[in-house]
Amino acid sequence: MVLVMVLVVSITLAITMGSVPIETAKVWKMALWHTPFLGESIETDWTKAEHTIIWDIRFPRVLLGVIVGAGLSVVGVAIQALVRNSLADPYILGVSSGASVGATLVILFGAFSLFGQFALSAGAFVGSLISVVLIFVLSRIGGQNSTVRLLMAGIAISAVLSAVTSLIIFSAPNEHGIRSVLFWMSGSLAGAKWDYLAIPSVVVLLVMLILTAHYRSLNAMLLGEESARTLGVHITRFRRLLFLVTALLTGVIVAISGAIGFVGLMMPHIVRALVGSDHRRVLPVSALLGAIFLVWADVIARLAFAPEELPIGIITALCGGPFFLWLMMRSSYSFGGSGK
Repeated sequence: MVLVMVLVVSITLAITMGSVPIETAKVWKMALWHTPFLGESIETDWTKAEHTIIWDIRFPRVLLGVIVGAGLSVVGVAIQALVRNSLADPYILGVSSGASVGATLVILFGAFSLFGQFALSAGAFVGSLISVVLIFVLSRIGGQNSTVRLLMAGIAISAVLSAVTSLIIFSAPNEHGIRSVLFWMSGSLAGAKWDYLAIPSVVVLLVMLILTAHYRSLNAMLLGEESARTLGVHITRFRRLLFLVTALLTGVIVAISGAIGFVGLMMPHIVRALVGSDHRRVLPVSALLGAIFLVWADVIARLAFAPEELPIGIITALCGGPFFLWLMMRSSYSFGGSGK
């Protein structure tokens, strides 16, 4: 409940902050004014320009930050349970790089056009699914996956896929499209519109429900595959489910906001330190904390060098890089043992 209140306050303050200051009361009055059956009783004391700034620009942007932050945190929880490693993250392991390859093909060359308006999400989903499968297969060569093997596989796949993305950009004929892709690859919420919120909202909610329904299996996976089997988890089938939901959520998020790193690494780890490892609590708290974090990261990205805007990925990397190094220097950074 406390985190929900903090999130509401964060959303409100984030909407009011910018080159044009907005009164706090107007934010929710305008939201109520747009609500069916309630709008008739609300006095419209804002200008047309304020309506455009609040409702058409800042509100969808902040809400997209909430969705993306929650989604990245949830996918981080899923990946860390899948590989039993608290250093795992869709950005570090190269899953976001795979999604970027698919999305870049769509943006610059119109790939996956048969999916129509869902082409970008479909391309990013296919790219992320391929990358997560490759990483997991490579990490298990020669035996059970270890921390070192997993990170090496992720770094290798990420490097290759980043090179593929650069090659695609280099061969693209559209200079304007190239600039858009380069900014998008660093992560941005600048293009947020109300029409863009439906798909990622549904996907984040769907994945949250699926993972919450399987929280006992997620808890069992942290004990190791043999222990999970003993507790009745069908390892192969459950791993495939995690592959699909991880790729789906990563693909949709990358398609809408670009590659934003380290959120999926930091939030689940912080939450486990606060509430323990029970996924019944880890999932919702991670989603709320990730949403709050990304809302404020976007505020910093907008205001730090105003009127210029930083890619939000720079802000998350400045926070996540030192956090990642701190985790690596600790001795217990895997769930299932020493990680050797």
